[in-house]
Amino acid sequence: MPIDLAPHHQQLVDDGYTIVENAIEPDLVDALLDDVHRLESELGSRPANNRFEGNLTTRSYNLLAHGEIWQKVPTHPVVLELIEGVLGPQCLVSSLASISLGPGETAQVIHADDQVQPLAKPHVATVCNSMWALTDFTEANGATRVVPGSHLWQNPDYFAGDAEVDTIAAEMPKGSVLVWHGSTWHGGGANVTDDEVRVGVAMNYCAGFIRQQENQQLGIPPEVMTTFSPQLRQLCGLGMYRGLTGNIEKKSPAELLYGDPAEVQLWDAEPIDPATSPPA
Repeated sequence: MPIDLAPHHQQLVDDGYTIVENAIEPDLVDALLDDVHRLESELGSRPANNRFEGNLTTRSYNLLAHGEIWQKVPTHPVVLELIEGVLGPQCLVSSLASISLGPGETAQVIHADDQVQPLAKPHVATVCNSMWALTDFTEANGATRVVPGSHLWQNPDYFAGDAEVDTIAAEMPKGSVLVWHGSTWHGGGANVTDDEVRVGVAMNYCAGFIRQQENQQLGIPPEVMTTFSPQLRQLCGLGMYRGLTGNIEKKSPAELLYGDPAEVQLWDAEPIDPATSPPA
C-alpha cells in the first residue's frame, strides 16, 4: 500500500523535519548495509577524529563512485518526493555518504546544514537532507537529534557557546528515513550502548539554482584547465568553499587533478573559529 506523504509534507513545513517509517524496501536496506561494510573495509575508512565528524564514527564518502547499488538512493520515489516538496523540481545531489556511529561516541555539535551560506534566516530552502536508517535508530545508540521548528528561527546564533537548545531523538526502525529542511538544527546523538553501531546513509540534496551558470568543470578541456593558475581554477569552481562545499572525499578537485596546494577541510581545522568557520 502506498505511503500517504501528505502529512509528511506538512510536517516539513511546520516542524522542519519528518520521519517516514519503513520507507525503504527491506532487501535494499540489507544490500546497502552489506555494501557499507564492504566499502569500509576496502577503502580503509577510519574515524576522522574531529569534533564534528566524530572520534568513533566511520564515514565513507562519494558513494555514487563506489558501486551501482548506490544509484538507487538519490532517486528513491518516497524520499525524492519529499525533497522536491522543499526544494522544488530539478534539485541536485549534494552528497551521499555512509555514517557508522560507534559505541561510546559523544553527541555531535548541533548545527544546520545551510549554515555556511551567508543568508539571513529564515530563507528560501537551499538544502534539504535525509538520513536512511540501515539499522534501528534509538536514543541510546545515537539517533539524530532535531530541534523542531528551528528552520523558522531568525538568524540564530549557533555559537553562543554550545547553545543549549531542546532537542528530540529522531528514533526510527531500520528501513525508515528522516528528512529535514537545511535550516533545521540537528546533530548526531551520543551512542551510550556497549556494542551497537548505528549505521545510516546521509543522502543530501541542494536546490538546482545552487551552481554556476556555465559548467566550467566539464566545459573547459583538461588540457586547457592545466594552463590556468591555481587562482583561476578556484574561480572556475575547482576549490572548496569554506573548506567544505565542492569537496571530493575531503579534498579539493584542484588538488586531486592538478596538484594545487591542499586546502584544510573544515572539520579538520583546529580550533574552529566561530566567526569564520561554522559547521554545516
